[in-house]
Amino acid sequence: MLESKRRAIIFLALSLILAATAGFLFLKKIKDLNSQLGEMVDIYVASTDIASRALIAPDQIKTMQIPKKYADHSYVTDKLSLKNQVTVVPLSEGDIITKNIIKPAATVRDQNNRLVTVYASGNIVFDQQLEALDRVDIIVSHEVNGKSATEVFMKDVPVAMVAKTDDQFKGVALEMPFEQVPAFIHQQHYAEVMRILKANVGKGELGIPQPFQDQNPKETTAPAAGDKSQPKPANGQPASVKQTPAKPAPPTSVVKPEGKS
Repeated sequence: MLESKRRAIIFLALSLILAATAGFLFLKKIKDLNSQLGEMVDIYVASTDIASRALIAPDQIKTMQIPKKYADHSYVTDKLSLKNQVTVVPLSEGDIITKNIIKPAATVRDQNNRLVTVYASGNIVFDQQLEALDRVDIIVSHEVNGKSATEVFMKDVPVAMVAKTDDQFKGVALEMPFEQVPAFIHQQHYAEVMRILKANVGKGELGIPQPFQDQNPKETTAPAAGDKSQPKPANGQPASVKQTPAKPAPPTSVVKPEGKS
């Protein structure tokens, strides 16, 4: 056998041995990584933009694999759990669908009612964080006949759903009759300020005058119990009552009859 041929065979054998060794080490490294990460699991993400409160369709979702070690319990891993569900926030393509942003589609209790989403913004203020089944009162500030006024717009409105991102309160979905929806959306868009207050159900009527105006507490006194005769101005507020001390009556002269002492 020629020396060159023998050398070629030796180099070829060494190359095969080194290639096999490298392949074995690569597979071993992949196996070690997989054992550290754990098995893979499918989670569901949006395959297209999904509007809030819109029923999730099968063609709007797709699966994405992540290591089971990093699969949080809030991720959706069962496709059937998305049946008849809606999202409380709009989703973009690729957004992960989590359990805290989906709600049953049949949340509205009355077929004549509608859900209106309200997010906190520059002109919409929530005084407290809310939860589902809470009730709220809605106060709006706007102009009436060229004058600023603040008044009670709606009372005792049920909260159907709450929107949160990373446990941060973002807004709510309010349930209201369809006839009231246009007026509410108009105020939502054009009111200078809308404040949403958590209502104390069963505490009686709100003690908020319409429209609200500042009063001087030093000049206002509460009427006596049972007194309904206190005058009220046209705006519905009780008039200020000033109490003045009574003046003493002037002394009267006594005339004595003549002849009698």
